[in-house]
Amino acid sequence: MIEFPQHFLWGTATSAYQIEGSPLADGAGPSIWHRFTHTPNLVRDGATGDVACDHYRRFLDDVGLMRDLGTNAYRFSISWSRVMPQGRNAVNPAGLDFYDRLVDALLAHGIEPMVTLYHWDLPAALDDLGGWLNPEIARWFAEYAAVVFRRLDGRVKLWATLNEPWVVTNGGYLYGALAPGHRNRFEAPIASHHLLRAHAEAVRVYRAEGRHRIGIVVNLEPKYPASHDPVDRAATARADAYMNRQYLDPIFRGGYPEELAQIFGEAWPRWPADDFALIRQPIDFLGVNYYTRNVTRFDPHDGLLQAAPVSQKRATYTETGWEVFAPALSDVLVWVKERYGNPPTYVTENGAAFFDPPAVEGDRLADPLRVDYLRQHIKAVHAAIEHGVDVRGYFVWSLLDNFEWSHGYSKRFGIVHVDFDTQKRTPKDSALFYAKVIASKGQAADDPPSRP
Repeated sequence: MIEFPQHFLWGTATSAYQIEGSPLADGAGPSIWHRFTHTPNLVRDGATGDVACDHYRRFLDDVGLMRDLGTNAYRFSISWSRVMPQGRNAVNPAGLDFYDRLVDALLAHGIEPMVTLYHWDLPAALDDLGGWLNPEIARWFAEYAAVVFRRLDGRVKLWATLNEPWVVTNGGYLYGALAPGHRNRFEAPIASHHLLRAHAEAVRVYRAEGRHRIGIVVNLEPKYPASHDPVDRAATARADAYMNRQYLDPIFRGGYPEELAQIFGEAWPRWPADDFALIRQPIDFLGVNYYTRNVTRFDPHDGLLQAAPVSQKRATYTETGWEVFAPALSDVLVWVKERYGNPPTYVTENGAAFFDPPAVEGDRLADPLRVDYLRQHIKAVHAAIEHGVDVRGYFVWSLLDNFEWSHGYSKRFGIVHVDFDTQKRTPKDSALFYAKVIASKGQAADDPPSRP
């Protein structure tokens, strides 16, 4: 039998551009994702976040869904350009008011908000000034963070500066599949470094003005060598440095992994020592987003890492092509404990996109693969706790089916189904399962799977 700690946070997670809709409403400015989605041939089926889940107008209903599930926490992000349409200087009161109302509604139902300041939706006006390539962006981000802290801190006690900086740079500046759509090996390390500087400046502002806890959210994907061959092991170390250690080593250890200079070659800059003193300042918690693992082999044809993933026979894969492998979640949480001194940790995203069949028995929507995914991964979190990892909460990605970036609406991660034509919400079996897990403090995850 498993049982989670008494004050463990059970939540769901979303992001602003993926669910809010109304991206230009009430004085908001466009973001890079608004611009990206309105550029032809960049997003599947020409989808945009113009309506998404219409959460901007239906947030009270969505908070009611969380209450019905029994969640005691909700992780969401704030749209920078909704609060500051130009990204700096002028504040849009209506944008702040929206998040004010959302936080009040959550607290009224006993749901603790965890707020992410940046989940990929940079104001387009700042992108016009260079975006994450402009060293001034750390100051702009700190200015924005201060505006939000002054309005919401106290009612909000958990703050995350950034969500998945690796995805911002890998997708947005190196390979171009995500906004702002750049493909430049020289830009990627610059954007990464400025993201870390911006994170650090926001933390510094919070230490002066805030009263509670602030951290950062990273996506971690454990890397396992395909063999004991030294070239496979070296390729695995490069892949690990690039994806997992690139952002955590500077924060916790004061410098980048040495492999990054080898990976980027002439594109790797030299950074001032003062930057690392800033970046290394203590944080109060770490958010870990986990979806899959990677088995790595040496690939001489890969120009960046000289590493390639290896498909696993007899494995289950999600609709996004990610292997379902829950033990790696335990492994990566233990790795964080051992390498970085066991910081207070939250699993801030974990979930899967699977094909959802039509509703049966009225409004029932069976999603057995997602139920099994959640069951396995919740048990993996508990196993990490038994290994001494200081895990304080678990957030399912995602509360709602939503706009899944360049995939448009073709991939459904939600435990609540959304009919995008009518905006009707229907809890899936995974939502009902998660409610049982919460009510039992995790014990239901250890129960034998029930037959449909």
